[in-house]
Amino acid sequence: QVRLVESGGGLVQAGGSLRLSCVASGSIFTFSTMGWYRQVPGKQRELVASIDRGRSTNYEDSVKGRFTISRDAAGNTVYLQMNSLKPEATAVYYCNLKPPRAVGGTYWGQGTRVTVSS
Repeated sequence: QVRLVESGGGLVQAGGSLRLSCVASGSIFTFSTMGWYRQVPGKQRELVASIDRGRSTNYEDSVKGRFTISRDAAGNTVYLQMNSLKPEATAVYYCNLKPPRAVGGTYWGQGTRVTVSS
């Protein structure tokens, strides 16, 4: 059973920073890709950043240079450091875990709200 628990959302002024954390439980996290998605009402959930088991990262274009995704040594905690935040970053942020293809499936956290005021 995989469980993802997020923390770190909140209200911040434009230009400020927030750090999101996501702790994964279960035996498959070591071999999985983990990432952060965000969603605003009326729009599809979109990928913000991801990091695979080899620590290779991928970012959505609008956050490159401002957001950093990282993973702890054990591989079960993923962080999203968000700097120079803009009001358009306001959304619910979801942690995601994708097991290896041979295992299949995908898992989501409950979401944490980020609000950036102008």
